[in-house]
Amino acid sequence: MGNYIHAPIEATSAPDKLKPEFVRLPKGGTRCPHTGLSRSKLNQLVLPCKENDYKPPVESKVLRNRGTIRGTRLIVFDSLMEYLNGLDEGSRDEN
Repeated sequence: MGNYIHAPIEATSAPDKLKPEFVRLPKGGTRCPHTGLSRSKLNQLVLPCKENDYKPPVESKVLRNRGTIRGTRLIVFDSLMEYLNGLDEGSRDEN
């Protein structure tokens, strides 16, 4: 033992958490593991509604099969984080 055909592979320093491209809406009664926001608040940010003047500030996509009504809503993570970081600067209205 101890004889290697190749040099030992060392672990690379990866960030603690990888940044996802999309996140799903959390199940009802739970919070988003990335932001701590509730399902209803995330829905207010991604769906046209009275609270956002029918202009969702966060981009999302719906993944569904052709001909079906229901699907999986995927929130664009960069869009969500850009919106949340913009709240610190006071450039967006907090609801």
